[in-house]
Amino acid sequence: MTTITEQAVRQALSRVEDPEIGKPLTELGMVKSIAITGNDVHAEIYLTIAGCPMKNTLVNNSKAAIEDIPGIGTVTVTTDVFSDEQRRELRQNLRGGVAEPVIPFSQPGSTTRVFAVSSGKGGVGKSSMTVNLAAAFAARGLKVGVLDADIYGHSIPGMLGCTERPHAIDDMIMPPTAHGVKLISIAQFVEGNAPVVWRGPMLHRAIQQFLGDVFWGDLDILLLDLPPGTGDIAISVAQLLPHAELLVVTTPQAAAAEVAERAGTISLQTHQKVAGVIENMGAMVLPDGSIMEVFGSGGGLAVAQRISTLTGTKLPLLGSIPLDPKLREGGDSGVPIVIGQPESPTAVAIAQVVDQLVTRRESLAGKSLGLGVTKK
Repeated sequence: MTTITEQAVRQALSRVEDPEIGKPLTELGMVKSIAITGNDVHAEIYLTIAGCPMKNTLVNNSKAAIEDIPGIGTVTVTTDVFSDEQRRELRQNLRGGVAEPVIPFSQPGSTTRVFAVSSGKGGVGKSSMTVNLAAAFAARGLKVGVLDADIYGHSIPGMLGCTERPHAIDDMIMPPTAHGVKLISIAQFVEGNAPVVWRGPMLHRAIQQFLGDVFWGDLDILLLDLPPGTGDIAISVAQLLPHAELLVVTTPQAAAAEVAERAGTISLQTHQKVAGVIENMGAMVLPDGSIMEVFGSGGGLAVAQRISTLTGTKLPLLGSIPLDPKLREGGDSGVPIVIGQPESPTAVAIAQVVDQLVTRRESLAGKSLGLGVTKK
């Protein structure tokens, strides 16, 4: 008969990650005790807070991992809750030993690519683009986060179908996840549809807290859904995340393109990069295969060319996203079109934008590394 050891049980639990933190229970100190009677195992694990929304997931995953041990008998997993001191230690461990919160994405060693999704005016589908880009990035296996920086017009949780609220470990906020995307929004902290009536300094502080107090983990991509225009929040984001790249969303309409140009040329003052322009609500593909240009054509290309001229940097039109009622339906239902209708022309166009963004412009692909061959 196989003898079950505590080391074998801990090895099994080392494969179980906390879904919110993304690290093994054993590394986080969340295994309280292991009792073995014959081949039966009783494991007790810690929850970070009482009423942890991930309790059932943690218990079920832990039980399944232990049951994979050869010769295992009956497995029981129960829970306890971290003490205040244990939570403080966990918080400090997750922050790398730094007591005060810092913005990880602005640190020199950060490998997260940050995109600030902007527009000159409202109603061009900026938030729809943000959630669909995020879901498309996540579908490629990347670790993705979305910060709803549109404090007054917050809409990200609804568009991602997220009803769960964040919870706190001391003063560190744990963001919920939807469709593989971590998200934070002021909508998760207000009651119902209450308006947010704040002025500049409060807006700046809110963005600062969302960047520094939220445990984002090791993200590959962070998307910020900015409010329209070039106001307080756009300036705050430029100050807090100087390496963030702007994604300018416009429509084909000439009037909208002219306004969108301002959102891109703010980079002249903030010294941010502009990753490119996305033209939303482009030519609509009708059921018979014909094309209808409801909002005209050429606006996205005009914006890209104009910003290129003003900034002196070649700026790409990343794509023209077809007008599609299913894009709106996906936002209303909380299932982005790239997930619900991945074969649709709109979803394919968004995926092509993501294909361009996942390859850094400063990539070494195709470049000479200057490695010569020395003849002896």
